[in-house]
Amino acid sequence: MAGQTPASRRPKPAGAFVAGAASRLLPASVPLRFFGAATFFHLLAWLALLAGSGEAARFAGGLGWTLAALHLATLGVLAMTAIGASLQLLPVATRQPIGATRLPALLWWLYAPGVALLAAGMGTGRVVLLATGATAVAGGLLAFAALLARNLIGARGMPAVVAHGWVALAALAATLVTGLSLVSAYAGLPSLDRGAALALHVALAGYGFMGMLALGLSYILVPMFALAPVPDTRPALISCALAAAALGLAAGAALGLAPALARAGAALAAAAAVAVHLALMRRALREGMRRELGRSFALVRISWALLGASLTAGLAVALDVPIPGAPTLFGLLLVVGWLLGFLFGILQRILPFLAAMHKPAGVRVPRTPSSLTDDRPLAVHFHCHLAALALLCVAVVADNATLVSVAAGFGALGACAFAAFFATVVHRMRRPARASRLDPGQDAHARQP
Repeated sequence: MAGQTPASRRPKPAGAFVAGAASRLLPASVPLRFFGAATFFHLLAWLALLAGSGEAARFAGGLGWTLAALHLATLGVLAMTAIGASLQLLPVATRQPIGATRLPALLWWLYAPGVALLAAGMGTGRVVLLATGATAVAGGLLAFAALLARNLIGARGMPAVVAHGWVALAALAATLVTGLSLVSAYAGLPSLDRGAALALHVALAGYGFMGMLALGLSYILVPMFALAPVPDTRPALISCALAAAALGLAAGAALGLAPALARAGAALAAAAAVAVHLALMRRALREGMRRELGRSFALVRISWALLGASLTAGLAVALDVPIPGAPTLFGLLLVVGWLLGFLFGILQRILPFLAAMHKPAGVRVPRTPSSLTDDRPLAVHFHCHLAALALLCVAVVADNATLVSVAAGFGALGACAFAAFFATVVHRMRRPARASRLDPGQDAHARQP
């Protein structure tokens, strides 16, 4: 009839992409091992920052425990979680099975020890550990890139998510090249210009690889948890194109191609991309049937605000605005403020959700996500994370090593609390299987919170 929207263009209901998802789920042990490793490296990152607190407030690069803390957070927490989430969620969204499940497991055994060796080499200054860890990490990320590319090539749904995945994949390739170049310089081997390689590495790792995956997966996760329609494809693709243009301009500026003009263009394109993306996210939350999303989405909303703050801080660094500790503050807002805040806000919902989808053998009805969750450690993590972030911002501006130590202590306490939450989810996920073997009639009781 005239005036009606074609069915192909109507917003899909929340969770439509999970139709038939059970056939594309990986064994629970695969994503959980990535999420478990991320939880462990989260604690190590704060402890490494505590060890390097004397230099953290004015960190300007170079080997040491502050650099180790940064990479434990980026490679050990952010990339580890991104790999686990992508391997599980993208096959569901793109309707393309991941294929052999042994490959993700082997990827973990290469990547997780590599991150540990790389961080140990950075912290101790031992080049052998640094090079060995970098090689293992690069191998793991290349394996992930191959799995991701295979999945994206055969994708049959959610084009905005797929587009973000391709941009993230291209950024990952450039991140690996620049990262290995920086490691080669420490080993005395030929490498790219350090200044250009470092600028490319920061932009393409933070906003490119991890940032684009976070933005792309948001189009799956936010509507799913808010019970909202999937955002319109066209504005999501426009946001992706603007973000890709911003990354290209930032790369050009790092390589010395009209740097002043390129930086200004990158800032404008990034701001426009974020504005479109956040408008879509706010609309999803506004139209969702689930309005009370609790503390987890309070953390997500804070991280969205800090995404904008990180862009402002990055522009201030590019323009040499005289702000005390501006480069360190930029990195802090990008990694701890936006990426880690968003990740932990979403992860505390992903974990029970995935655990509930994996029904143990012998149980007729799966547990609900809420029955697998303990909110008490999440409350501790929420307040500790925000306290650590606030104290670190003050410490950077004031150049105060004592405040860095206190902030690292709060962060470590929050990491322990999140680890307790993770352990609770895994324990409660497995408990019904044991109960059902003892007495089939206990199934209903085991499903109670």
